[in-house]
Amino acid sequence: MSQEQLQGVLCMKKPPEFTSFDVIGKLRGILHMRRLGHTGTLDPMATGVLPILVGRATRACDILPDQDKTYRAQVRFGWETDTEDIWGTRTAAYPEMHVTREALEAALPQFVGEISQIPPMYSAVSVEGRRLYDLARKGLVVERPARQVQVYEIVLESFDETSQEAVLSVSCGKGTYIRTLLADLGHVLGGGAVMTALCRTRASGFTLEQSYTFDEVTEMCRMGTLGAHLVPTDRLFASLPELRFSAEQTQRYCNGVKLPLEQVAGVVPEHTEYRAYGADGGFLGIAQAEPETGLLRVGKNFS
Repeated sequence: MSQEQLQGVLCMKKPPEFTSFDVIGKLRGILHMRRLGHTGTLDPMATGVLPILVGRATRACDILPDQDKTYRAQVRFGWETDTEDIWGTRTAAYPEMHVTREALEAALPQFVGEISQIPPMYSAVSVEGRRLYDLARKGLVVERPARQVQVYEIVLESFDETSQEAVLSVSCGKGTYIRTLLADLGHVLGGGAVMTALCRTRASGFTLEQSYTFDEVTEMCRMGTLGAHLVPTDRLFASLPELRFSAEQTQRYCNGVKLPLEQVAGVVPEHTEYRAYGADGGFLGIAQAEPETGLLRVGKNFS
């Protein structure tokens, strides 16, 4: 198989000062491939896991079932900036603010579960067709509707009462702004807070330990071993039940023919999405059940 025919997930360790699109651009130069995508944007100064979709795996961008993420965030209490992180312009200081471990631990449960967040002005959220960061760079502040996001767990990894700095591990759902969560935490504790570092340690089921640097990927290409380091595309859909077709079903399915649900082994009444595999065990893609018609159709093809 040529490198152009490869597909799967290449987990990258995003370095600081790179946007997610910068990572794609550099990888295109290393891999000599155009068909690349990513599963979730990271701010330029953030580091950590950035799953890159290679080849036909890019078709998964808009249908990923697992969009949960885990971050290790460092926060400093006592001041605020316009970007809610250390790289912005200071807008307020709270010299009398002093956070104790007890107060911090007591405040954290307020930010677990379904919580409301107002997106920061320096974000890619659109309001009336305009990106907030474009407005913020012009010095404008506009009303932003609050959004509901899901935070599953916050663990206090360390706290230095003298420097007023803490390290938190945050597991959350799609659309959660960690710097906003930290800024809101600062308000609850009687002042302000800014994020001073952020590392994504898990994304779409992939971890930092599974991720590679640019130099490592360059060496893989030199050795011709890139394919061996790609995570199979079907791992993106590990949370979905699987269906395995007979040879006849495989041929019909690959030709776009809908299959009667009653004739497909493994169909579960409460599920409408499945991982579909052919008679040879190869991953075909995502199949969609239509309970109202009693048929199974091709959802997204990866073969």
